[in-house]
Amino acid sequence: MSGQRIRREETDLSIQSINHALNKLTSLHESLLTLSKEKTEIVKEGSVAKLQSLLIKEQKFVQAIEQAEWKRQQAVHAWAIQHHADPDTVTITYILKNETDKTSGKELEQWSTRLTSTLAQLKQQEHLNRELVKQSLQFVELSLDMLNPTIQGMNYGDKQSSAVPARSVFDSKA
Repeated sequence: MSGQRIRREETDLSIQSINHALNKLTSLHESLLTLSKEKTEIVKEGSVAKLQSLLIKEQKFVQAIEQAEWKRQQAVHAWAIQHHADPDTVTITYILKNETDKTSGKELEQWSTRLTSTLAQLKQQEHLNRELVKQSLQFVELSLDMLNPTIQGMNYGDKQSSAVPARSVFDSKA
């Protein structure tokens, strides 16, 4: 009986670890979404200095997300080993179907749904930012093209022939 109790506590620990990792990932992605919305406003302003500062903050969040994702993978791996499943093929759906603790399973489902929703919003926001930056670059390119003189306007190209033939200064009959 104590062996079953220990196994149950280990299972509870691994599902709690997965829930904790999903909670952390969701929190980090929500913060990244907030930064992404700030980025939209900064791009609209055209402030390069603010954008550079924000990109540094964004990079720190990306690193934290990578660490949290690694911890999530480790927790899922531990759960899979405890449940005699292939760690490479275990999904949230698989865990939900096979988890005996329904309370932890419900929490897992809620975190998973919230994270998925946040990721969809973040993807949409970043798509908007990408389009705004693309338009800004097109505007800059157009402005530069307007400022640069064309080759034809410079003295280095072929001279245009005039409609009136040039008269010779010398009298060729002489």
